[in-house]
Amino acid sequence: MLFPALPGRTDDGSEPFHRCVAEVVALLGIEVEPSDAFPWLSQARRAIRLHFATRPDLPPEAFDALMKAAVHDPDPSFNRGFVEPALNAFGRRRVRTALLAYLMTGADQEKAGAASAWYWSGLRLRSGGSAEDTADLVAMWHEAALREFVGNEHLDVRRNLVSGLPLNPEAAPPELRPLVEEVVRIARAHPDEYIRHRVEIQVRV
Repeated sequence: MLFPALPGRTDDGSEPFHRCVAEVVALLGIEVEPSDAFPWLSQARRAIRLHFATRPDLPPEAFDALMKAAVHDPDPSFNRGFVEPALNAFGRRRVRTALLAYLMTGADQEKAGAASAWYWSGLRLRSGGSAEDTADLVAMWHEAALREFVGNEHLDVRRNLVSGLPLNPEAAPPELRPLVEEVVRIARAHPDEYIRHRVEIQVRV
């Protein structure tokens, strides 16, 4: 069964994301050259990527700005550009703790963004990065994500969560099995084709 492409966000978050990227650019002292060929945001993404390739150390105040940009980024591929440098500079535990906080207390678009950013929080750290045990945070994330899917009907939140949920009831811890079964029931009956398709993939994982 093929993995369907994640649909675009239902809410236009371009303005807050633009502000987040501008904050990162300002904190890092990056100059973004205007261009007729590429919009400012594309130029800013490229400039940030080049900056991190040569200057991996970050000021302490950059962490919150990177996490905010990651969860507001509407592109589930490009948000890696904010998560990865935060991982290497500040560690996996701090990044995952921040994303869990967004999932549990953020606005709906932040919850959806945290779900897509969580995927990149598992990236291998750059050589020399310290290993951290985050199994406790992973367990907390899985339970919080399952509960969020059941309790939050926002389409973007459910779409972004479903692909990362452990939905094989037989493989779930006994205390979470009823919750997993409820998520599967909701997803299979959901009017959104992406969610219905994804759940059939997830139950086999």
